[in-house]
Amino acid sequence: MHRTTPRIAIVGGGLGGLTLARVLQVHGIEATVYEADAARHARPSQGGTLDMHPESGQRALREAGLTAEFLAGVRPEGQDMKLFDKHGTLLREEAARENDMDRPEIDRGALRSILMDSVDPDSIRWGKKLTKAVTLDGRSELHFADGTVEICDLLVGADGAWSRVRPLVTDAKPEHSGVNFVEIGITDVDRTQSALAELVGRGSLYALGDNKGIMPQRNGDGRIRAYVAFRTHEDWLTTCGIPFDRPDEARAAILEYFTDWAPELTDLIRYCDDTMLPRPIMQLPVGLTWESKPGVTLIGDAAHLMSPFAGAGANLALLDAVELALAVVENPGNPVASIEVYEKAMHEYVLPESQAASHHLDLMISPDGDQQMMALFKQLDAMGAEGTDAER
Repeated sequence: MHRTTPRIAIVGGGLGGLTLARVLQVHGIEATVYEADAARHARPSQGGTLDMHPESGQRALREAGLTAEFLAGVRPEGQDMKLFDKHGTLLREEAARENDMDRPEIDRGALRSILMDSVDPDSIRWGKKLTKAVTLDGRSELHFADGTVEICDLLVGADGAWSRVRPLVTDAKPEHSGVNFVEIGITDVDRTQSALAELVGRGSLYALGDNKGIMPQRNGDGRIRAYVAFRTHEDWLTTCGIPFDRPDEARAAILEYFTDWAPELTDLIRYCDDTMLPRPIMQLPVGLTWESKPGVTLIGDAAHLMSPFAGAGANLALLDAVELALAVVENPGNPVASIEVYEKAMHEYVLPESQAASHHLDLMISPDGDQQMMALFKQLDAMGAEGTDAER
């Protein structure tokens, strides 16, 4: 593989950064990925399961030449969905068709492994935590915590919610969405908690109401990962008094918020294991744009952090990576043109997704989230019926 100009630096070795490096390398363009983790397996948990959308995530994997690897790891049955009210009444159930590839699920860790295996290992620099980036007449100077400094012609911030690259293009900062999560889980659920395994099924479950939610999802490793959601103020996770570092006490404290919820639902909290992760849900302003800056751009959460309630975040990160890579391919040696082409497209396709994510968060974590979701499903059903009639 040969080095081309511009010299491309990708800060962040998550899904977006790796996809960008891979697609560039498929086209013979070298890029260096700078990852803060000390090594590939430094972070044992890579997050939950992802539904890969055909127009974004699946398209990106095709462009990356990884369709076969992707298909070997997906779970079409993960698209199953159940909606409950807080009393344990099943309001809606959807089952995926056999081999349904509309939005099949894949574990985030499995997808990252596919991408990691596909990238030239010599192009990844581990233990490179960016502390500061400085612009230099269209180039960028990168300062890392280990004291090293690198200069690049095209800098791509793929470094997530608290991006150190973002300040080079916009003053926007993540804002609290009004919702906080506590992530919990049950390992080897079919053996350890068979009733809960049956309740959740093959896919995801949503139990909503009272400005709260219990939202478990089946992962491919036999674990149920669940998100307990609360509509609260930004500092609630640190002021609520729940001792997240003492799991037995934390379980009891969380359950106090769900005393009038069906026990079959709260059992997901009662029998969770000792891994508890408080997560404030942050988002960048909906509709955020900026004027293109020479030599630097953003992808993924660094560019458009949004709530997870539209299932779009990972898909958009992969789509960003492809759009930027192809813009670089089509404008060889011209990072200014590459960035302008990419950012114009990105701002347009991100807007409806960020609007949907904000809207769905407000619907679901609300006083009557269960009924709000039922109304949304009825609306979608009606739109689907109209589309079917039009096709006839």
